[in-house]
Amino acid sequence: MLKIAVPNKGALAESAAQMLTEAGYHQRRNTKDLVTLDPDNDVEFFYLRPRDIAIYVGEGTLDVGITGRDLLLDSGAKAAENISLGFGASTFRFAAPIGAMSSIADLAGSRIATSYPGIVQPYLAERGISADVVRLDGAVESSVRLGVADAIADVVETGSTLKQADLEVFGEPILSSEAVLITRRDAPEPEGFAVFKRRIDSVLVARTYIMMDYDIRVDQVERAVELTPGIESPTVSPLHREGWVAVRSMVPRDAAQKVMDSLFEIGARGILVTDILACRI
Repeated sequence: MLKIAVPNKGALAESAAQMLTEAGYHQRRNTKDLVTLDPDNDVEFFYLRPRDIAIYVGEGTLDVGITGRDLLLDSGAKAAENISLGFGASTFRFAAPIGAMSSIADLAGSRIATSYPGIVQPYLAERGISADVVRLDGAVESSVRLGVADAIADVVETGSTLKQADLEVFGEPILSSEAVLITRRDAPEPEGFAVFKRRIDSVLVARTYIMMDYDIRVDQVERAVELTPGIESPTVSPLHREGWVAVRSMVPRDAAQKVMDSLFEIGARGILVTDILACRI
């Protein structure tokens, strides 16, 4: 039975549960449940702190995990990123009092407060910058005002929290993070993982593409197919109306409206768009 670690709370938990549900897996009904058994799919889910998931997977206690890329790298665990999951995006950056620092070089000799020393220390070392990294479990924005640090390194979303603390970001982003699927590094693929990965891949494709159907004159098919090439090739079927065919193709979701406009301009009619709930590519 495949053992899978899932975030128990926080920004990643709800999106992870939704993705697993879309992939056909049973999820817990009560947020207090720590384990959910899904015998129909031969998997068992363990709900853990996102920060601990990489450690359990790296030690081989659990087979697969969903956590943030930042948490994976910070943990130092023997786990590796397998798939980017497309949710939970965040940016990890340095920040300091307004006007105090303008480049990473300004961090030399300073004190940097962070909840992610496993990311910050290697980042500074690779650039030859010597600084004192102060580990805090949270609320690092207050550390400068309280005199614990000269700068911070933390996840930045809107930046509103930094402004409230009279801080501003500087330098290039340290890391772009998102939710990732992880497995144990340099270990054989767990039994059942291929099916699980295939299901997750199918959700990612279904979220990225829509199905587009339309009718077009035969003499415009080649132009239409250029606009909707699909994954392998569109399906083209003859219509009862002479000289017309029906076309079905997968189209990137974010380009759907522009594609519909272009198809209409070359004479396509009856253009329909539908969601893809599941697929295998």
